[in-house]
Amino acid sequence: MSRQILLALLAGVLFGAGLAISGMADPARVRGFLDLAGTWDPTLAFVMGGALIPMALAWGIRSKLEHPLAAPAFDLPETRRIDARLIAGAAVFGIGWGVAGLCPGPAFAGLAVNAAAAGTFVVAMLAGMALHRLTLAR
Repeated sequence: MSRQILLALLAGVLFGAGLAISGMADPARVRGFLDLAGTWDPTLAFVMGGALIPMALAWGIRSKLEHPLAAPAFDLPETRRIDARLIAGAAVFGIGWGVAGLCPGPAFAGLAVNAAAAGTFVVAMLAGMALHRLTLAR
């Protein structure tokens, strides 16, 4: 197994475990966090806030590296432009997150916890991605 694949596997397992342990793979907890007018559950705010620390460290380390440890170059966005497609995509993502209580990472992690609920979401998400790719090609 190549070093790049092994590092990707390790990162994915660590990320998935973090999502499952933190409760971000639990749709009820996510919907409770998004329910500001009802019985708001602030626990995910602490999870998201806690994610800022390693991310800030990673950006600091990245600025000192010539290339990533397992790739020939960094793959960063080429533009910072905010356009209608970006806004529409963010809106669809947010609506889906609020309705289902899942987003892509937690949905895949949720397959190990609640395969039926997460599986339905993953199938719908993959269908939406395929539809986007088909309409983008035109």
